[in-house]
Amino acid sequence: MKLPRRNFLHLAAGAAALPAVSRIARAQAYPTRPIRLIVGFPPGGVADVFARLIGQWLSERLGQQFVIDNRPGGGSNIGTEAVVRASPDGYTLLMIVASNAVNATLYDKLNFNFIRDIAPVAGIIRAPYVMVVNPSVPAKSVPEFIAYAKANPGKVNMASAGTGAPSHVTGELFKMMAGVDMAHVPYRSGGPALTDLLGGQVQVYFGTTVSSIEYVRAGRLRALAVTAATRSDALPSIPAMAEFVPGYESTSWVGIGAPKNTPVEIVDKLNKEINAGLADPFMKARLVDLGGTVLAGSPADFGKLITEETEKWGGWSSSQGLRRIDAAERSIITR
Repeated sequence: MKLPRRNFLHLAAGAAALPAVSRIARAQAYPTRPIRLIVGFPPGGVADVFARLIGQWLSERLGQQFVIDNRPGGGSNIGTEAVVRASPDGYTLLMIVASNAVNATLYDKLNFNFIRDIAPVAGIIRAPYVMVVNPSVPAKSVPEFIAYAKANPGKVNMASAGTGAPSHVTGELFKMMAGVDMAHVPYRSGGPALTDLLGGQVQVYFGTTVSSIEYVRAGRLRALAVTAATRSDALPSIPAMAEFVPGYESTSWVGIGAPKNTPVEIVDKLNKEINAGLADPFMKARLVDLGGTVLAGSPADFGKLITEETEKWGGWSSSQGLRRIDAAERSIITR
């Protein structure tokens, strides 16, 4: 049967519109089953804490369970690769952390390109690190600590959550700008690093406010400075490092990403619900109490932050030779 030209054009136009209509319909129905939110670190860490907070919020808003799937190893690289290789349907998401930006420049042969292969969905929080010391350390201020470290070159042990982790590069930045020599002691995550700091096996650690704040408030650790450009509302009596080391700044940040080619309608739906959570008074107060500032904004806003942080640490780590990790240290972060 031969169709009139007008009918043929109408059918052709309708067929061309079907994919877009189908995508929109899927986004409107999304989610129809539980969603995995992959965290590249063990339970109880900073990323895990925020994953559970935002996961509970999204579960209530979207009517489907958000299953927290901890995939520790490689400074978040193992979890990230799992998301990169997942179907881009919105049912596998990644808890993005500052480590992802550092890793993108630290490793020469990753099996993925973080900026290319992960689509930013939404930021959640940004917070400074806290320079904390065991109370046995005689220094009670940053200038006193610098003087103490210079008087004991190589004898002060600086813990980190792993070679190349943000806590490591934050400490290395301090060493470089303050002109001190400290021995780096890498751990597999922040939890063991804090345990040894509390026990006095190491003397200093640049930890997140989330992991350190309660120990500081309880007097079990001494906070010397926060690493943001200005003081933190959660620890207003603790000076900013820039007050003593001009130009120093390093912050942690957390957000959510998805595999590339995830439908934009699904990304936008998740972004809308996450931003609603960040605006909720209870959720916002909880995040601020943990020492951070909410990162409300569009997927493009979060993508801009990721790009800027990757470029920042890429330029700095290359200039400091941080790509040259020895075999012993590499084994610690890839187990």
